[in-house]
Amino acid sequence: MLTRSRVAALVVLLLLAVVINAPARLLAFLVPAEAVALSGFSGSLWRGSASRCLLLLPGGYLHLGALNWSLQPFSLLLFSPTLSIDSAWGPQRISGDITLRGAAEVELSEFEGNISAAVVRQFLPVALNGELSTRIEHLRLEEGLPQEAEGQLVWQRAAWMSPQGQQALGSYALDFTQQAESPLEGRVLTLQGPVNAEGSVQLSGRAYTVQVDITTDAGVMDPGLQRALSLMARPIENGYELLLEGRL
Repeated sequence: MLTRSRVAALVVLLLLAVVINAPARLLAFLVPAEAVALSGFSGSLWRGSASRCLLLLPGGYLHLGALNWSLQPFSLLLFSPTLSIDSAWGPQRISGDITLRGAAEVELSEFEGNISAAVVRQFLPVALNGELSTRIEHLRLEEGLPQEAEGQLVWQRAAWMSPQGQQALGSYALDFTQQAESPLEGRVLTLQGPVNAEGSVQLSGRAYTVQVDITTDAGVMDPGLQRALSLMARPIENGYELLLEGRL
């Protein structure tokens, strides 16, 4: 019996050694390959890195650059691997915790990111510039749609790329929150700048509504921006009301 116990203990130790030294490339089997492309692995499964990480979005791939991660071991016992990540691509930075609950559900927590607004032009036909930063306390996604959320998105040094050149707009914030089985609600506010934006955003399933008043304190707006807004917004005092409704 003693010999059997020793053999069993040795087998357990060998299995632990194999798991602890599992190579980093095994992470590719934990993340959905149809959504995340990883290459250039180094380190271990528990604490490793990839020299290249691409995230597939509806409009194409978002390059995250070099990715470092640490995997919480006990999360595997719950079949919900949790990764603490940090990525860098030039001035772009993204960090936080990601929990994978199957191929259809993802949770983000204590998540921070900073990217150029020019990246948005890769996915949306908008002539905008500046820097986007976000802090997400909690976000749960199912099939790519938010189910619970709390966080803030900030657009700093926003600018409109007019035919006459770049026009400064200001800096803006979107505070958003969502309770389970309720729509996502967001509030748009102006932090500073010559163009004010105040309003709300709502996302219910795939249906969205955006209502934002775009005004200037002096009542004088750049003629190019005024012409662009007149194509999709209605005139109000000192500016325009932008009302958008549709489905993602």
